[in-house]
Amino acid sequence: MGEENEMIDQSQLAEDVSSKIKYDFLDYFLVKPLEPVKVTKTFSKPVSAGTPKKDAEGIEAVDFDNVETEVKEVNSDYRRGIVLKRPLYYNGSDFVGTSQEIKIGDVVIFRDAAGLTFDLLKDSKLLRQFDIIGFES
Repeated sequence: MGEENEMIDQSQLAEDVSSKIKYDFLDYFLVKPLEPVKVTKTFSKPVSAGTPKKDAEGIEAVDFDNVETEVKEVNSDYRRGIVLKRPLYYNGSDFVGTSQEIKIGDVVIFRDAAGLTFDLLKDSKLLRQFDIIGFES
């Protein structure tokens, strides 16, 4: 219940912030990324079998016979963000088979590397509609 109230507050805050942004965008959504989501990933790395040995040609080489796995908590490749502005040319019916429309204050999901950094508004990104891969309902 606490997270739901937080999202409602963020939605109202997004509307307020949006009304103060003096820019309109033709093809881009202006999104404020939220904190990175942490995920657990398993990494494998080769482990050396000992000291380097010289081969017949005199080249030192190390054998890597074993593999060591390590579990780390890292940032996800995807981010969540709050929509602050919608593009002027956005038509909510562009999504085939759904009546869902992305509105100011909605939380969207996008690849962290997607979009452009918009340095006229601190910590914000410009995303095209196809950069948005989903939204929280």
